[in-house]
Amino acid sequence: MTPRYGSIPPQQRLCPEELLFRWRAKRRCTRCSSAAAVVGRAALRWRASLPSLSHQEVPLNSPHLLTIRPEPGEFAWTFGGVPPVARLTPDTALAVYTEDAFAGGVRSVTDRVSRVCTFPLLNPQTGPFYIEGAEPGDTLAVHLVSIEPARDWGVSSTIPLFGALTSSPTTATLQPPLPERTWIWELDRARRTCRFQAQDSDIVVDLPMDPMHGTVGVAPAHGEVRSALVPDAHGGNMDTPEMRAGVTCFLGVNVPGALLSLGDGHARQGEGESCGVAVETAMNTTVLIGLLKGVRTPWPRLESDTHIMTAGSARPLEDAFRIAQLDLVHWLGRDYGLSHMDAYQLITQALESPLANLCDTNYTAVAKMRKAWLPPATPHRGLHEQLRETSRQLL
Repeated sequence: MTPRYGSIPPQQRLCPEELLFRWRAKRRCTRCSSAAAVVGRAALRWRASLPSLSHQEVPLNSPHLLTIRPEPGEFAWTFGGVPPVARLTPDTALAVYTEDAFAGGVRSVTDRVSRVCTFPLLNPQTGPFYIEGAEPGDTLAVHLVSIEPARDWGVSSTIPLFGALTSSPTTATLQPPLPERTWIWELDRARRTCRFQAQDSDIVVDLPMDPMHGTVGVAPAHGEVRSALVPDAHGGNMDTPEMRAGVTCFLGVNVPGALLSLGDGHARQGEGESCGVAVETAMNTTVLIGLLKGVRTPWPRLESDTHIMTAGSARPLEDAFRIAQLDLVHWLGRDYGLSHMDAYQLITQALESPLANLCDTNYTAVAKMRKAWLPPATPHRGLHEQLRETSRQLL
């Protein structure tokens, strides 16, 4: 994970905590490209914001705060295969800016995704971050302290051959693709509303703002490199509305340092993300990082103050459903003392099964269980409660 400085003079070299690789500046979306070199400016900004990192444990009641605001050319487009931009100790508070799924390229109702964005430069991620001490077999905890839109507008669209109710390359039909359209949503951050303006009538609807991150993940196992558009066991583009402030996401560590990235902010999204595009917007997000040593987490798990949740991603949809349900059965056995058969019976009568997305490369299903209906326990060694308490210092 150590960068190769090559022939850069020693006085100009960036330490591992300040990694801004020149080759990443070449990665960009059509509308947000920058011909100028951004490494120097960004390095100065990052150097000023970086804490003094060490291998010592940091008390949960005294988190470091690291602020990261990438330039347009500094985002990651994959999970795996990307060098880390910073090294963090567990219990770091990380304040990041994330760009929207179109890298800020779609800004008006006349813009079309197919014209301003070039595949695969979609769904840019902020990161990855190397977490000191994280090793395969551990579990990374990402507590979402706050998620706030960085703009007063969001964008949604229909994209040809993409979405749950249209033909696609693998669901081939004789019907033509749906027309490509763009909707601009007005975000009222004071009133906490998202305004829908119909294009074929004068209907206006205000929906409650419910900010979330569609994409949170770590590097996959076995040296794989996965597009940031793909959800799987490493997390990624799960698009679950449950990934909101106050929730802790638990991800199994597959490589040294975990290599955490996040992005794809949504001002709100319905379950299933039917047309494939939520109310996409840039976000200012603060997360707290925790680490569970020696605890394996095979699929992403989420914990709120009221629920525990598992997320399974696959095609067909029933396999995603099975993955989430099975992982919850295993979780109830490990942390709540239920046998697999008893857990199977309990979830059958008590579970909620929201669908996160039915449009991505893999579909994502969530299994959601109320804590009030479970025996007393401290799942994941009580880390959610610890991070939740610490987060109150940052609000």
